[in-house]
Amino acid sequence: MKLEIKDIHSYYGNIQALKGISLDLYSGEIVTLIGGNGAGKTTTLMSISGLVPPKKGEILFNNSPINGISPDRIVQKGIIQVPEGRRIFPDFTVQENLDMGSYLRESKSNIQRDLDYIFELFPILKERKSQLGGTLSGGEQQMLAISRALMAKPKVLLLDEPSLGLAPLIIRQIFEIIEKINKENKVTIFLVEQNANLALHIADRGYVMENGYITMEDKASNLLNDEAVKKAYLGIA
Repeated sequence: MKLEIKDIHSYYGNIQALKGISLDLYSGEIVTLIGGNGAGKTTTLMSISGLVPPKKGEILFNNSPINGISPDRIVQKGIIQVPEGRRIFPDFTVQENLDMGSYLRESKSNIQRDLDYIFELFPILKERKSQLGGTLSGGEQQMLAISRALMAKPKVLLLDEPSLGLAPLIIRQIFEIIEKINKENKVTIFLVEQNANLALHIADRGYVMENGYITMEDKASNLLNDEAVKKAYLGIA
């Protein structure tokens, strides 16, 4: 499995958000993209998902171009995004949210097995499967958003700010689950995250983004020890 982004330029109207970025993801990796607000991190995920199609450049999945095809077809190929702010269906039950995750699956086999696995990962969701999504806590909604994505059988999981607005204990739990999903299911994970310290601790590799450009790329362990990264993103002077 390989996902390649080659020199993509993406815009919101006349405002250019991505200015020729290139990056790669390989099978089984956790790769993180860190940077400040407005750097272009979310736009990168939206471009991969087909929600903000690039005006220039190419996105390849297993050597086949995916830029220009519809978001639902990208989902069917196994590239699934968990958006910032979770975006669950608040008026659907937990179970109905999970059912929506499997809606586009070409094969409906093993859905119950996948559901059982999710309830093993997140026992609280099993307890609350008849509860409306909108009544869950922020942490529980994040668990549901990740679980809904897993029901789509991702090959690549795009996670946008999974720690946003959550208590530290819940953040730690979510990150442990992200690692578990990666290791147990061989799901490649592309993690956009402002908590650079946590993200780099679980990632294999990392990219740093500033003002629509990729400014650094390296092994995550090297970025953790880089003085410029420490100062700008880790709060270490």
